[in-house]
Amino acid sequence: MMAVAGAEAPALNAYDVQVHECSIRAATPGDLDGARAVMLDTVYRDFGTGYVPRWHGDIIDLAGAYLASPRHTLLVALDGSDGEVAATAALDSRGPAHPPNPRPLARRYPSGETAQLRRVYVRPGHRRRGLARRLVGELLAFAAADGGYRSVYLHTDPGIPGAEAFWRSLGKAVWDEREEPGGSGVVHFEVPFA
Repeated sequence: MMAVAGAEAPALNAYDVQVHECSIRAATPGDLDGARAVMLDTVYRDFGTGYVPRWHGDIIDLAGAYLASPRHTLLVALDGSDGEVAATAALDSRGPAHPPNPRPLARRYPSGETAQLRRVYVRPGHRRRGLARRLVGELLAFAAADGGYRSVYLHTDPGIPGAEAFWRSLGKAVWDEREEPGGSGVVHFEVPFA
């Protein structure tokens, strides 16, 4: 909203959103509850699956999954107005497992050599401001600095509004399970380092 000289700024109505700048940093133990809340809100609201232990176990043990290894990271974006976690993004060295993923993907993206992007979630009030893109950029820089990763992989549910288009803008689809009889509908991507 732009102010005009000599005029009062219009009052915000119920449809206006107050925009606050977010800062991004590596998560600390004190950030984990806020990060977990963003993640659980996303799997319940956006995915519609709720918490499924075999898919979302890392959400419960964020410290073990992302803080314990120097090759893993969890990033948080903190709202500048209240310090609350507005978004998350994580990276680990586990490639896609078979099953449930197709065997050729597990071979192409082996654990230890593959940086897998995970949990890139943004609260609804902070979406469409470039926050996810900034988080992914930080993850890619982390993967490049590691020196041991040869590829960056992720998978997404194309049923989530905007997810497929976002990842196509950053990388290349390498496997689309919607094209397979009985496939899960997941789309798998490789994202270049920089």
